[in-house]
Amino acid sequence: MMRTLYSYAIGCYATSVRIAAPFNVKARQMSIGWKKWEQHFPKEILKDSKVAWFHASSLGEFEQARPVIEVFRDRHPEYKICLTFFSPSGYEIRKDYTKADIVCYLPPDTRHNAKRLIAMMHPDIAFFVKYDFWFNYLHQLHLRNIPTYIFSAIFRKSQYFFKPYGLWFARQLNCYNHLFVQNEESMDLLHSIGIERCSIAGDTRFDRVRDIASHAKHYPIVEAFLGNGQTPVLMAGSSWEPDEENIKQFVDSYAKPLKLILAPHMIGENHLKHIERLFGEANCIRYSSISEGDSSIENRKVLIIDNIGMLSSLYRYATIAYIGGGFGKGIHNILEAAVFGCPVCFGPNYQKFQEANNLIATGGAMSYSDASTLNEILREWLDNEESYCRARAACNKYISENLGATKKIIDKTEEK
Repeated sequence: MMRTLYSYAIGCYATSVRIAAPFNVKARQMSIGWKKWEQHFPKEILKDSKVAWFHASSLGEFEQARPVIEVFRDRHPEYKICLTFFSPSGYEIRKDYTKADIVCYLPPDTRHNAKRLIAMMHPDIAFFVKYDFWFNYLHQLHLRNIPTYIFSAIFRKSQYFFKPYGLWFARQLNCYNHLFVQNEESMDLLHSIGIERCSIAGDTRFDRVRDIASHAKHYPIVEAFLGNGQTPVLMAGSSWEPDEENIKQFVDSYAKPLKLILAPHMIGENHLKHIERLFGEANCIRYSSISEGDSSIENRKVLIIDNIGMLSSLYRYATIAYIGGGFGKGIHNILEAAVFGCPVCFGPNYQKFQEANNLIATGGAMSYSDASTLNEILREWLDNEESYCRARAACNKYISENLGATKKIIDKTEEK
């Protein structure tokens, strides 16, 4: 009965996406992707091959999956890798990911689609990431005795698994051969509903950001903007308007030399012009408008990064990192900054992010709710060397203590 209701709800959701497609870009991309997913499975690609299926909801979950995919591929070159995405934010950016043999959208989790996709893919092992639970796919994998795992998972008491009405959903978790969770709270919650095949492996993003940092790019244009490198750098990553307005108040009040690198989350022309008006057009320069060797940019105070793809390497230049999103649905990736030993600050909406809570507790990060508090935080780190060094050390320690999740996951799945 519950599976029928669940499948009906999935069907209604899929219909709503298709209805919205003419009016919404994301819905249109998903709808087109659902229509074409079967085209990604020509028989010759998977013929006579073992197959490992990795599913990631969106780009963030892909970054968690990536180190596991790449270590798995290195250890098991005999496998073909199939990578599926739910969201356009993952698929449209990573559809050309070279470590996967097939990349496509995951069609809606109906019984028919679940049977059809698994029959075409014929996976020998399946991995899901964090909290993307699709119960018809999970059921079909279980029926076929295909080893199935979820990693970097995190559970909270507020989730439906742990509610009186969530018994059916909780039982579906038994379809996993093993659940790799991020923290002890998650494991305790799973134990409370009778799920014993679980262990704390941590978050694979730590392995990912360490790899990114070890291969971080140098940008001569950015280095020319920074001049002799003696001026402190405030790096604002994935910023939104409320973030930028609060940063502006700090910049106006801080009398000492300071460079600002601003990588906004939205890089549409209207938003870029808004930033230029906010900070003063004479102070700003866009990355795309600079020619290499132009030494005059050293006199500008604000460098606007008007492209996608540079941010994770740019934190190497930061004295302090400001991570956007804290006045919206939630903060963006703080680990990309912390891996460089860079103290991090962000807005008030961070509670659902384990790494933010942990970094605040250890002193490597601070949160604020108004411009005056942001002013205090940034001044404390910019003007108090001892406080700044403590925060840097906390970031470095936190990253180093949380590496190794990928190895734990792969080792466990290889156990006989």
